[in-house]
Amino acid sequence: MKNKDLGMGIGIGLGIGAALGILFDNLGLGIALGLIFGSLFNVSKKRNNKGEK
Repeated sequence: MKNKDLGMGIGIGLGIGAALGILFDNLGLGIALGLIFGSLFNVSKKRNNKGEK
């Protein structure tokens, strides 16, 4: 996995996490959820790229 993909996944996760945090009035929880989502996004992306190597 390239570092750019990792950064993109974390960035998307943090963006969604911040939005969720504002929505639930709990920024820490939102960021935690965002990081989990970002890592899941990276895992699914890695699986899709395996066949292309």
